[in-house]
Amino acid sequence: MITLLGFAITLVGAFLIGFGRLTLGAGVVGFGALLDVLDGVLARLTGAETRRGALLDSFTDRLGEVAMWTGLAYHLGTVPDPTLVTVSIVAVCGALLVPFLRAKAESDGVEGRGGLLGRAERLLIFGFGVGLSGFGLPTLHGAVWILAVGTWLTVGLRFRTIWRQLGE
Repeated sequence: MITLLGFAITLVGAFLIGFGRLTLGAGVVGFGALLDVLDGVLARLTGAETRRGALLDSFTDRLGEVAMWTGLAYHLGTVPDPTLVTVSIVAVCGALLVPFLRAKAESDGVEGRGGLLGRAERLLIFGFGVGLSGFGLPTLHGAVWILAVGTWLTVGLRFRTIWRQLGE
């Protein structure tokens, strides 16, 4: 229930961002992400961890990240800035590859963590960049560029680490 509630809250935040309510939307997305962190901790503490729960958690994590980026891209489309929309798409594509590489590594029996920007770091940078922009501070462009470059550096670092571990 907490996983689905966190995801629903993240969707609401993504819609708010899409319609220009950047600060409120970023705060709502952040609250949804906080619930997402708590669901796994609570499941482990109560012994309610299941493979289905882990699948649902991973699935809603990816959907939530796509939703927040889609909301931002929609907003950016209303403020004609095709470069930033493109950079946003580049960032979300990299963000989807980061957990894919970890999952692939783990399925091959090697470590798949590492890099600069894991999900928590991406959410923090996104939240602060979007949220402070809603207050009129010039943080949005920098945050999107940092996320795009940092996420793809993370993809490259993880790929290299996994490649070396496979040693074939």
